[in-house]
Amino acid sequence: TLLDLHLWLLDGLNLHSLLLKDLLSRIAYLSFIQLNELPCGCYFSTSSQRSSDFYTDPTEAVKDIPDGATILVGGFGLCGIPENLINSLLKTGVKGLTAVSNNAGVDNFGLGLLLQTKQIKRMISSYVGENVEFERQYLSGELEVELTPQGTLAERIRAGGAGIPAFFTATGYGTLIQEGGSPIKYNKDGSIAIASEKRQVQEFNGRQYIMEKAITGDFALIKAWKADRAGNIVFRKTARNFNQPMCKAAKTTIVEVEEVVDVGTFAAEDIHIPSIYVQRVFQGDSYEKRIEKRTVKKVQEQQPKPKKDSDIVRERIIRRAALEFEDGMYANLGIGIPMLASNFIKPDITVHLQSENGILGLIPILWSELCVGKETVTVLPGAAYFSSDESFAMIRGGHINLTMLGAMQVSKYGDLANWMIPGKMVKGMGGAMDLVASAGTKVVVTMEHSAKGGKHKILDKCSLPLTGKQCVDRIITEKAVFDVDKTKGLTLIEVWEGLTPDDIKACTGTHFEVSPKLRPMQQI
Repeated sequence: TLLDLHLWLLDGLNLHSLLLKDLLSRIAYLSFIQLNELPCGCYFSTSSQRSSDFYTDPTEAVKDIPDGATILVGGFGLCGIPENLINSLLKTGVKGLTAVSNNAGVDNFGLGLLLQTKQIKRMISSYVGENVEFERQYLSGELEVELTPQGTLAERIRAGGAGIPAFFTATGYGTLIQEGGSPIKYNKDGSIAIASEKRQVQEFNGRQYIMEKAITGDFALIKAWKADRAGNIVFRKTARNFNQPMCKAAKTTIVEVEEVVDVGTFAAEDIHIPSIYVQRVFQGDSYEKRIEKRTVKKVQEQQPKPKKDSDIVRERIIRRAALEFEDGMYANLGIGIPMLASNFIKPDITVHLQSENGILGLIPILWSELCVGKETVTVLPGAAYFSSDESFAMIRGGHINLTMLGAMQVSKYGDLANWMIPGKMVKGMGGAMDLVASAGTKVVVTMEHSAKGGKHKILDKCSLPLTGKQCVDRIITEKAVFDVDKTKGLTLIEVWEGLTPDDIKACTGTHFEVSPKLRPMQQI
């Protein structure tokens, strides 16, 4: 064959003729591919190992997924979800699935479709979000939900693909994740039918860590941008998210792509996932690619609408929070008030904003009325995209200087609760537990001073499940700014004009010291 001829020539070459050998090797490989293309779309490499199978029908690619299988489903929100493969599972009618995914899409799209048809028995996720049916099924006892911190979820999947059975992380120590007892399944009467297990704790270098077990799947359903005919794949921008680590953690990885290209189209160094991790490829079409919250910058109105009292309160917090930014820092901002604070970064400083879904160097669309979670953003020159496991390596590794997020409750020693009201409301912790557990990162909480009805949010002890223990460094409300000492408690350092320390004591549910350098609350 032509391949034998090329290889015979290579054997006869002088070893110093490396350039010519490389050229002939490429010719041999490409010639072999062209001569041995099979009708079914399967291809073989020069090592005689089978590469990825190519499919024209997504239902054919998933029809052997059995009832009770564990599937890893890529995506973050609705970004990078395998639309065609999910729709194909609706056709096969497979049931009793355990679905590992950051979230479950929305009510009528993505994995939300499989929730509606009751094909999913258990979700292993970090975030429920705005999926009303997801939350309803969980709280009513129809669905098992294993809520996992987002970075821990990404690392459990990464570890599974790397053959590491377990690892230790500071994320979740001192919370229900470590203590056990978090509801996985409710009874219809609201009692807990299945609770999470207690985690093993071990100390390293004077700090407490909990053990988390790796996750692997029977099948991974992945959305990528392009595949070449050898089965190598590349992703587009933030669509790497959970897709990239999930490719490596399943027995069978099924990838739907927008385009299949010839071998050699990608430079070898530009491939995100090599073919060794990819068993099946399908070229999809009719992608809807929904955006949960499309936000565009509006032209400033000549006569802006009158501000409500709630708008004035939020803006006061936002303008104070913006003073926390320093030149050159790397910051991660939660949805709502924290992200809005980025609109007031001083023009003479540079702040690098990092987002858990895989962006470093973003700027939100300027918008004063809405939070920016799952909304469209703009990336700046010099920005970078990466996968979710890489994103949380930055966070856990202490490379983020500042994290700013909201809260339901904060204790006087810096305990934080912001993700769940048992039996009533559960949105999931997302990446918050990882962010507040990061050593060396300053944690700033921005929130209204009191809840509805004047109920205290700053307390001796949090009554809601914790996000993190002794993790908050500063609290900013519309009335005051507190510094938090992990052993001594709160110190009032700023107070809104017209208020006194006694006024703050009247609306705060715990004791605090007053700084001798107390000053009026600053604003940008």
